[in-house]
Amino acid sequence: MNTSTHDDVTSFQTGFALRPDHVVPVRSSEDVAAAVRHAAAARLPVSVLATGHGLPGAVEGGVLVGTRRMDRVTVDARARTARLQAGVRWRDVVAAAVPHGLAPLNGSAPGVGAVSSTLGGGLGILAREFGYAADHVRSLDVVTGDGELRHVTEGSELYWGLLGGGHHLGVVTELEIGLVPVRTLYGGSLAFDGREVAPRALLRAYEEWTRTVPSTLTSSFAAVPYPDLPALPPRLRGRYVVSVRVAYTGTDGDRLLAPLRAFGPVLADTLREMPYADSHTIHSDPDVPHSYYGDSAVLSELDVERAGEVLERTGPGAGAMVVVQINHLGGALARPAPNSVPYREGRFLVRLLTMGGRQQARALLDPALLLLAPDTLGRSVNFAFGAGDRTEGLHDPETTKRLAELESRYDPASLFRRNVSA
Repeated sequence: MNTSTHDDVTSFQTGFALRPDHVVPVRSSEDVAAAVRHAAAARLPVSVLATGHGLPGAVEGGVLVGTRRMDRVTVDARARTARLQAGVRWRDVVAAAVPHGLAPLNGSAPGVGAVSSTLGGGLGILAREFGYAADHVRSLDVVTGDGELRHVTEGSELYWGLLGGGHHLGVVTELEIGLVPVRTLYGGSLAFDGREVAPRALLRAYEEWTRTVPSTLTSSFAAVPYPDLPALPPRLRGRYVVSVRVAYTGTDGDRLLAPLRAFGPVLADTLREMPYADSHTIHSDPDVPHSYYGDSAVLSELDVERAGEVLERTGPGAGAMVVVQINHLGGALARPAPNSVPYREGRFLVRLLTMGGRQQARALLDPALLLLAPDTLGRSVNFAFGAGDRTEGLHDPETTKRLAELESRYDPASLFRRNVSA
């Protein structure tokens, strides 16, 4: 077993304890296979930690495989592909791809683990145009419960199950993914003061606007009640900020955004043409480890009255900071693909995130999610932050049944816990 350090058990998500019996920092697929064989022989459960963004809950006992040292990215510009080891972050893939005029289907936060987020589906900033990151995987290398390293390609039952099902069928050590020919995009955000404009009215305007935009435009609506803290920029301190974030590969972005720009007085407007290397500035997600808890709902439709009630319950009067994000789905996300990413018919994804502990968070989030229940298809694997140990709704019943059959075949001893880290 390799020697571990404190860094091997630190996580971006600081709200949940990591107390494994053994920590195994790995540098290769062979190291992973050896760790899994050791765990199987000792009848110990296995968890995987890359960056720690998507921690589902406390990790107690067993073997924690730390993959963050597996950080190699190799780009084949001619084939428009990249090979990623298990610990690679999206920022590394973007940096390797952009010199070739290519882009991965990364998410909004550059520090998230590329492999683990892809296994959960991977909802990227260009998702409506290109689909889920999982839809562009060419092959996977995975260590299954017998300690064997397998190379998996489309058509394999493991390929189907791993892409959308996460780490609970094995430890994925490497992916080959397709890249897309994108050099620049039109992106950024329109931010409004939620005390100067009515958030519910802006949400209604946003929902109506999404019905008019092309599939080459991906967007989200966000509502954030910022605390009055000196560490925050003055323009955000103590404000309730509602915003629309956009990524678009077309050339008429200003025309498409004109209706929203005209909605009311704008607090900040960062919409512009940008090189893909700057795409992380669209959302400007925090890059400092912190405690948070979140859950999600994939919706068949966005009922603005119900969603508006969610905004009221989670706004400045909620008693704790709750971040609401509503992603517009559809477009290429609705296309069938040979993987287990569910709920492709969904039109919107609602994500709720709070900085409180589990009990306080559930008291805030559960009633809000219950409001959305009439239109809820299920939950998102990638956005169950701290709630990933609750498996209900993460997949539809048929997919859940198929995944359970694969688990009994490839992990009969139930070694693998659900994914610990994106």
